[in-house]
Amino acid sequence: MKHIQFRLRFFLATLVLIMVVGTFGFMRTEGLSPIDAFYFNIVTITTVGYGDIHPITVPGKMLAVLLILLGTGTFLGVIANATELMLSRHENQARHKKLHLIIGVYFSEVGTRFLSLCAGADPQRDQFCAGLAITPGWTNQQFLQARKKIRDCAFHVEIDRIDLPELQGFLAAQRHTLVTLLENPILLEHENFTEHLQAIFHLNEELGARPGFDHLPLPDRKHLTGDINRAYGSLVGQWLGYMLYLNQHYPYLYSLSVRTNPFNPEASATLYE
Repeated sequence: MKHIQFRLRFFLATLVLIMVVGTFGFMRTEGLSPIDAFYFNIVTITTVGYGDIHPITVPGKMLAVLLILLGTGTFLGVIANATELMLSRHENQARHKKLHLIIGVYFSEVGTRFLSLCAGADPQRDQFCAGLAITPGWTNQQFLQARKKIRDCAFHVEIDRIDLPELQGFLAAQRHTLVTLLENPILLEHENFTEHLQAIFHLNEELGARPGFDHLPLPDRKHLTGDINRAYGSLVGQWLGYMLYLNQHYPYLYSLSVRTNPFNPEASATLYE
């Protein structure tokens, strides 16, 4: 889209220059007033034709020819690029909507539960939970402040605090969902989310490759901890961005997501008030 915007700005700047030069040119060559010269310039560039006035002098006729050759192409360039930009924006909006729909499926099936398991095993949970205690009335500014706060947070799971068999069983049950999401070409446009999917898919494979989790050697425990934290840390920012999107576009989905906040130990989908 940036290259379309650049082309549009170029054609607009060129068109303005041609209109200024043409207007002053007709004022000098044809002895017209500024309004008549501007009008003369417009009907020449747009190839509407001269119904009431037309160039009389030779310099005026040459200027009109020059404006037709340069101005008409520039004018059409503005129209074409403006139309392309409008269509491109509409396409991007549709693609953006589809992307968040897929991300929503992921959080419904995998992401929210995974964050809940990891947050429960994070010793620093109490430090960042307050900043992620999203409420129905949150504003865009509050989301922005929350995003700034989590940049300084180290989301780190202690492997002794997490139920590895439960995590392995949960991810194994979602293997088909993960594979389907990885195969979706739309997600390739969201690099950070794609990297997270790769991280959690790898974690699923690592956990599934072990016959059990009792008496794991220390190097293996450190390795699994790194895999869990890679997937965990990369998802928090994605979750916050997704919550902002729901807040702006889908209040009913946002309401449920707030009530099932994975960083709220007392989260419940049940409404009591």
